[in-house]
Amino acid sequence: MFLRKAGAETNVVRIDILTLFPGMFGGVFDESIVKRAREKSLVEIHIHNIRDYSHDKHRKVDDRPFGGGPGMILKPEPVFECVEKIGATDCRLIYLTPQGERLTQKKTEEFSRRERLVVLCGHYEEVDERIRTSLVGEEISIGDYVLSNGEIPAMVVVDAVVRLIPGALGDARSAEDESFTSGVLDYPQYTRPAEFRGMTVPEVLLSGNHQEIRKWRKKMALERTKKVRPDLLRGEEDGSA
Repeated sequence: MFLRKAGAETNVVRIDILTLFPGMFGGVFDESIVKRAREKSLVEIHIHNIRDYSHDKHRKVDDRPFGGGPGMILKPEPVFECVEKIGATDCRLIYLTPQGERLTQKKTEEFSRRERLVVLCGHYEEVDERIRTSLVGEEISIGDYVLSNGEIPAMVVVDAVVRLIPGALGDARSAEDESFTSGVLDYPQYTRPAEFRGMTVPEVLLSGNHQEIRKWRKKMALERTKKVRPDLLRGEEDGSA
């Protein structure tokens, strides 16, 4: 793991993604904030096809589990050789799997401070355990459910991380005021017109009294969190409960 030096906000963050379906990432990473961050040379994203390192003429990268059981297992050879080829042997992989630690804003903030991230997309029934013990440093899940592949979680991780890289957002305050950054959900937001179909904007937001506005926003954020995500207030999100 390599951390970016303090104050070195122009350093390029490199993200390597090890995948069986490289074509899935084009549309996602070629739009919006991730696209702009790449154009501004804030982040480099490299997609590596694990099948390119297969020893099989059909580019097969999986096999049946020893001891029997359902499903197929991702073989160790192509993953090890891919990691070695891209010069990432010193980087402990982030393995995306339903068995992993739940992704949080705190974790994405930690990722955004690193110089390089190497992400392994999970597939099949599991990966060979030797990949876990020798290459994987962290196992991450984006939620308590199962997807058909690890590419979608990889997109989620990259998007969440890139928007926290200094300079990626047009206004740095956007990331500071978002849900989860402060430990609670975001407060209600309104824009023009002040009245729409009989629905009006709270008077405090029109008052110009910034102290009262801050108090109102804090109160509403707490109320929303209590209603929708009370677990955040109990400390369950960071494991402190």
